[in-house]
Amino acid sequence: MRKIAASLLAVLALWAFPLPAAALTVKLGTVAPEGSPWHDALQEMASEWQRISGGKVKVRIYPGGVAGDEPDLLRKIRIGQLHAAAVSKSGLYSLAPEIDLISFPLMLKTDDELDVLIEKIGPEIEAKLEEKGFKVLNWSRAGWVYFFSKEPVYMPEDLKRQKFFFWGSDTEYLELLKRAGFQPVPLAINDLLPSLQTGLVNAFAAPPVAALSFQWFALTPNMTDLRWQPVPGATLISLKTWRKVPDDLKPQLEKAAFDVGKRLWGQIAQLNEEALAVMQEHGLKINKVTPEGAAYWKTQFLKEVGDEFIERRFTREGYDRVEKILEEYRRSRSP
Repeated sequence: MRKIAASLLAVLALWAFPLPAAALTVKLGTVAPEGSPWHDALQEMASEWQRISGGKVKVRIYPGGVAGDEPDLLRKIRIGQLHAAAVSKSGLYSLAPEIDLISFPLMLKTDDELDVLIEKIGPEIEAKLEEKGFKVLNWSRAGWVYFFSKEPVYMPEDLKRQKFFFWGSDTEYLELLKRAGFQPVPLAINDLLPSLQTGLVNAFAAPPVAALSFQWFALTPNMTDLRWQPVPGATLISLKTWRKVPDDLKPQLEKAAFDVGKRLWGQIAQLNEEALAVMQEHGLKINKVTPEGAAYWKTQFLKEVGDEFIERRFTREGYDRVEKILEEYRRSRSP
């Protein structure tokens, strides 16, 4: 009887003093390689979350595409193998095609203009992502996309002669480019370097810091000096996982993620300039495009791809709205 009584007392004690809840481990995937600015920022966020939560919320990062390309990361979040991901425009497009409204080729001119569009249109995109089961922890950017190629590219006709890497599962865009005479080769991002080595592709579009971080530039010694489009991105967490975070911690963790993203946002332009300088020291040639040449690029893109691109991906009204926002901003900045 004494043993039974002792056992009952032990059970009652557990009810009265419940064991502390196990720490929540958030598994986060990214294609950003170790040592890259984006990976460093994620590590900083993970460290802050652990500190703020006293170890109750931990972030385990899977960098360099070890958990797959961006479509793989999003699929693994849906089935619970991952809980969060840092993705670029390519990944965001599959969830919210409206992302193209803030990064349309040859529409934006400065980093500040991207800031304005994220401020104005970002909340609408975030709402779309929530409908798909994702919460935006922060916005990020990788810089401006330029064309890197084995042979020099000055005009669209030069690029059409190159076999260029096409990232993502956007089959609609892929078909539009093919019909316009380009030679896109769809690949996962981890396949780009070996494909450059074998000659399967000989051109790609990327920000300078990505070309340096992934070491792609060594096989493409030419860069076209034309800002094609900015590359926005975001750190996403599944709403299912976010709901498991203690409510009293959510505002602090969200602020920490936002602050880390904002710091990286402010550094990325300088990091891209430094990346360009390093690549030029190692033989990269920058091929200048005249203002007339840039105007020709825009005219030809809209003529061959752009108009159909606009109508299929969002609406003409959405495109016109973005142009109006940019016009008003530029007017407010002019002397």
